[in-house]
Amino acid sequence: MSAIPKHIVITGPTAGIGRATALSLALQGAQLTLLCRNLNKGLAVSEVIESAGGLKPHLVQVDMASLQSVRIAAASVLDLGLPIDVLLNNAGLINSYRRETPDGFEETLAVNHFAPFLLTGLLLPAILNAAPGARIVNVASGAHSFVKGMGFDDIQLQQSYKMFEAYGRSKLANILFTRTLSQRLAEKGVTVNCLHPGAVATDIGKQHGELIAKIIPILLKPFFRGPQKGAETSIYLCTDDKVADQTGGYWYNCKLTKVKPWAKDDAQAQRLWNYTQDTLGYQYPQL
Repeated sequence: MSAIPKHIVITGPTAGIGRATALSLALQGAQLTLLCRNLNKGLAVSEVIESAGGLKPHLVQVDMASLQSVRIAAASVLDLGLPIDVLLNNAGLINSYRRETPDGFEETLAVNHFAPFLLTGLLLPAILNAAPGARIVNVASGAHSFVKGMGFDDIQLQQSYKMFEAYGRSKLANILFTRTLSQRLAEKGVTVNCLHPGAVATDIGKQHGELIAKIIPILLKPFFRGPQKGAETSIYLCTDDKVADQTGGYWYNCKLTKVKPWAKDDAQAQRLWNYTQDTLGYQYPQL
């Protein structure tokens, strides 16, 4: 039987894959910290967990589109004084048209990459406190095949915005981030992996009441798997002893899976790392 981590921090835990993952982990005995955009929805998840006999989760509000909100949320998590056995970067969005965050960044890249990059760096002290054996898990996607690189010449998509290109780049960024961070933490007792959950019917795209969020599920319903099925690989990477020493991998259906060539380009991964640090004005702790 897998050992269940003592403390798991999850972003985007109130709907879809994140909710299914949170409920499963809680019912296996984990102490959760739920980072929620909507605290009322977080409270509803917490109540379900408690009514089923799970430990009462900690709730922390965060708007992943705001770097200031991410910083405040990270500070709140650190203030709990708990080592972080697992950080699951699950939150994400897709926009049918270009939107900018309050910080002036293209929102898809900001929420799907900048926010987890910053959050992970800020929480590293607590993650390292749980090492050896601590884990970082990033929900990426097979959508990285929609693009053939980060397109640094127009990475913010100011010249031309295409929904699937924006989403694909952000998911490629998740994989490249995983690759670089796993290398930096290789000797620190912390594993870093990412995953493709499959085509899952979730609330992605509903943040702004987007029409795309209503149309895609109708068109693709026959091909979708449910959130519980989509959550299986996240749960596996968070808890299973078989992957305790696996790092830097991309997983699908609980199996190590190949990525496109541009998702294992270390030069591009390092360029993205440097670009992200420079853009956010944040330098990762020296490891």
